[in-house]
Amino acid sequence: MTSQNGGQALVAALAAHGVDTVFGIPGTHNLAVYAALADSPIRSVLTRHEQGAGYAADGYARVTGKPGVCLTTTGPAILNAAAAAAQAWSDSVPVLFISPALPLTHPGRGNGYLHEVKNQQAALEAIVSYSHRVTSVAEIPRAIAYAFAAMRSGRPRPVHIEIPVDILDAEADVRIVAPVESAPLAAPPHAVTDAAQRLAASQSPVLVVGGGARSAAPQVRALAERLSAPVITTTNGKGVLDEDHPLSVGAGVHHPSVRAVLETADCVLAIGTEFAPSDFWYGPVELDDKLIRVDVDPTSMTTNADPAIRLLGDAGTTVLQLLDVTKMREDSGAHERAASLRQGLHADAAAEGAPWLDMMAAIAPAVDESTVIAGDSTMACYYGALSNLTVHRPGGFLYPTGQGTLGYGLPAAIGASVADPDARVLAILGDGGVMFTLPELATAAQLRLPLPIVVVDNGGYGEIRNEMADRGDSVHSVALGGIDFPAVARAMGCHGRTVESSGELTDAITAAFDADRPTLLHIRENSRATQQV
Repeated sequence: MTSQNGGQALVAALAAHGVDTVFGIPGTHNLAVYAALADSPIRSVLTRHEQGAGYAADGYARVTGKPGVCLTTTGPAILNAAAAAAQAWSDSVPVLFISPALPLTHPGRGNGYLHEVKNQQAALEAIVSYSHRVTSVAEIPRAIAYAFAAMRSGRPRPVHIEIPVDILDAEADVRIVAPVESAPLAAPPHAVTDAAQRLAASQSPVLVVGGGARSAAPQVRALAERLSAPVITTTNGKGVLDEDHPLSVGAGVHHPSVRAVLETADCVLAIGTEFAPSDFWYGPVELDDKLIRVDVDPTSMTTNADPAIRLLGDAGTTVLQLLDVTKMREDSGAHERAASLRQGLHADAAAEGAPWLDMMAAIAPAVDESTVIAGDSTMACYYGALSNLTVHRPGGFLYPTGQGTLGYGLPAAIGASVADPDARVLAILGDGGVMFTLPELATAAQLRLPLPIVVVDNGGYGEIRNEMADRGDSVHSVALGGIDFPAVARAMGCHGRTVESSGELTDAITAAFDADRPTLLHIRENSRATQQV
């Protein structure tokens, strides 16, 4: 045991759990933590807004598979990060949010203390897996160990820990708690046997793969090849199987052709997906009697679909169990079948994403095996990139599926770049969403990231404009414009360039990957596309 203050105990505990990066902003109440960070091996990434810090930690977590860490000060700072915390919760991303809290002796009804919030912990408790208030310096390492154990077992969710400001500067004897090691959950053997028999008897099995399989990419590929089964992915599962693989159908389970495939298949094996309405868009597909479901969360096992066979277990471990008892399924026409299904999905995607097809075709040559695409909740992403742009790696498409938050893409791209410096990271944003976290251009510039940032400008909130028109409402309060995005980028230390046509994007993005700083590429949708959106 050593004598440490609360800030030192926190940083030592984070380091003991393998944390190498925190994203955040120093403030009056967390200075003890930043003082300890200066003397630690942990890198501190300074963002321009706490929401950006939360999204960056989310992007970091999705790329590394490790919990991201967002460090804020009290009150407005942690509340600024609340949208990012909600996004991490909805997409099952392990992010640890850490903030100071009001002093232990603070009056229960308040007294106007700086950054005072009526009940900060309750606000975060309503959003994340749980929020824990530390009450002593000695408790800090245990609280961190508990948080990491929770985030690394079962379904990953974000956690919030708050430490009263008087504890951060207080000193006590502290013992750092080693990480808790846990074995991945294995599915019940009898259920695995039942699933293998069902798959062996199937004539047309299909795999549906979600974000919960991101860490099980090799196992998923091996099982798909063993079963000669085509693979369809959800938004967060995009890239778990390289989309150039002959068994890959592509991403986007909302397409009519995919719905038809699932309805006609005699066996559907779903791995790490919650069958969420935010994936299927147009209502659920009835699969219960032919569905085999792999999920690590017992409370999610029967949500949205109640499977015929329940494989409660970690995706990687459970798929390995299936591989141990599943024989090679001979199907000489499997690749042709997958190609036919892929053609159907691509036809749906091309019709849905017509205004952005030229852009996607121009972006595609710049996307290689290392590329991570960080998208915002913008039409160019969910109609354009999701099903029309090929991704080759798990965690290669970062997108705010569950919450659909605007402003996610730019800071998530920063987090991904920090997480994997060898990756080619590309951000695709809309002119509306980019304004939510536009100051993070300065963060990317300070980090000297060779980050292409494509801002697709349709002059407003195009999706909402469409919905207003579809309802027969008066279309108003959705028009934007007048922003010289390249000039703003240059003012924040980035390169900025106007791209006059989609054909210029390939060379512009390629050059941006080799640049000495981020490059914002501003492209306006043509008049035909703007009219359609």
